[in-house]
Amino acid sequence: MDITADSTGTGGAHNPPGTHGTHGTGGTGGTGGTDEADRAADIEAVRQVVAAVQHAQRTEDPDEFVSLFREDAIWTTGHGRRLIGRDAISEFTHRVLPGAMKGALPTYEVTHVLFVRPDVAAVKVRQRYTAPGGGPVDGQPEGSPLYVMAREDGRWLLTACQNTEVLDV
Repeated sequence: MDITADSTGTGGAHNPPGTHGTHGTGGTGGTGGTDEADRAADIEAVRQVVAAVQHAQRTEDPDEFVSLFREDAIWTTGHGRRLIGRDAISEFTHRVLPGAMKGALPTYEVTHVLFVRPDVAAVKVRQRYTAPGGGPVDGQPEGSPLYVMAREDGRWLLTACQNTEVLDV
């Protein structure tokens, strides 16, 4: 998996090539400094959150899924439903997730991480569904979620997320 990671500190503007942006799993910045090991640890922690999303979806575990969000998180579903706050996310997820993965195994792949600040990351994800035998699921489009995550008390949490279906146009 090739992840592109950029770091900023200027409200989201990309730094010039060769200064703070990186390709691969390393980077600069992290927990407030410019230590490459800190940035790599942050990228790994972000990946683990996305892996937990995948696990919660595959096991249809709404409690695990909801635990990944800040209390005041914003979640917009792939069909445009806006959910504000962990309680609303929980109510929706408990209603729709159990039974939703019949015949489909979701896979979530981090494709890009943009550190807006050392404690805030915008994370692009490639979401695909496969049948239990490994082939594609008919009628199930690929997804292109954007997860904004914030690090609080050493833990990365989903803060503002948007699911988007990728349509063949």
